[in-house]
Amino acid sequence: MINPLNRPYDALIIGGGAAGLIAAGTAASNGLRVCLLEKNARPGRKLMITGKGRCNITNSCDVQTFISSVPSNGRFLYSAINQFTPQDTIRFFEDLGLPVKTERGNRVFPQSDKAVDVVDKLVGFVRSGGVNLITGEAKRLILKDHTVFGVELQGGSQILASSVVVCCGGASYPGTGSTGDGYRLARQAGHTVTQLRPSLVPLVAYGEECRSMMGLSLKNVALKVFDTVKKKNIYEDFGEMLFTHFGVSGPMILSASAHMGEMSPGRYRISVDLKPALTPEQLDARIQRDFELNRNKDFSNSLSALLPSKMIPVMVEKSGIPAETKCNQITKEMRRAFVNLLKAYEISISGFRPIEEAIVTSGGVKTSEVNPKTMESKLVQGLYFAGEVLDVDAYTGGFNLQIAFCTGRLAANSLNRQEDHE
Repeated sequence: MINPLNRPYDALIIGGGAAGLIAAGTAASNGLRVCLLEKNARPGRKLMITGKGRCNITNSCDVQTFISSVPSNGRFLYSAINQFTPQDTIRFFEDLGLPVKTERGNRVFPQSDKAVDVVDKLVGFVRSGGVNLITGEAKRLILKDHTVFGVELQGGSQILASSVVVCCGGASYPGTGSTGDGYRLARQAGHTVTQLRPSLVPLVAYGEECRSMMGLSLKNVALKVFDTVKKKNIYEDFGEMLFTHFGVSGPMILSASAHMGEMSPGRYRISVDLKPALTPEQLDARIQRDFELNRNKDFSNSLSALLPSKMIPVMVEKSGIPAETKCNQITKEMRRAFVNLLKAYEISISGFRPIEEAIVTSGGVKTSEVNPKTMESKLVQGLYFAGEVLDVDAYTGGFNLQIAFCTGRLAANSLNRQEDHE
């Protein structure tokens, strides 16, 4: 029989990622006895690789913009984001001695451009509060009468605590420790875990075109995503994309994937405007000048000023104009069709890359089963959830880390209120 009075910790935080570190440090700074359980020898491994190793801490936007950037259950986060806004996150890190800078799209990074500095400050925040860091893996929650009493580890030992906060992350980047443990613990407690799928993930394309352009990065191009089921464009963007051996990747593509729902073969196709700064008429005039300069050259040899070399064979083939056609033999109709191709180069998508390659996991603990004002389970007393384990995910640009920080902070401050009532 577990005696609640013998529980050595007020709070047990499972998972030493963004949500877990801020929750543990906050709970300790509130005067609670805190244990942080992390399966890796060093906390924050996934944080170390975010933002290509630079760590996009947050997005310096207002609350409404933040909510609108969370397509999955954004309204669930109103309390959390209002109590710990992006501006609060910036002040939090600056108070820890980490100078930050704001870049394009309100993305906030450490001035050093080093994710390790973010991790070091968070770990220092945790250690300065006297948190007990334990390396180990949770096997199951210790539950009785719809109340949590702690956790049993894989080796059989137990950690007892008045409250447990599950911050295990999602199922993406399993090499960093995000292997879906939080979903398993949530299900054990009776929670619904919604369908998991990759988000902010590269896309697989049909055919060999993308493979033939592998490694080519397109900058300052415009993108549209068309949903053939809904029969409408569901996303538009401007920026950078990359061709790979399987399809397409890059910042625009990752953002686009967050807008794609259930994937089925051929449901989505993307259209790329390779010359968005030019109207069709301006582009046609530009091509006419190029053809005049190369009037006696083959069509395939006249495009080096217009397109990257890796793209020329693909665009020549898609144009339907024989490669050896002399430029002075190309008709107005052929030229106009080529203009349309440059303004709307289409790629048909066959699927997402595996969830292991996704930046975040879409899906998770059902938000209707969690109190949005505290992050506490509505099913089990003393059990809380924070971060990616919840069914909330956002676009790229620092929004997902802000979700982790604000939900972790809210859960920790809610623990303090619970202790006051015991």
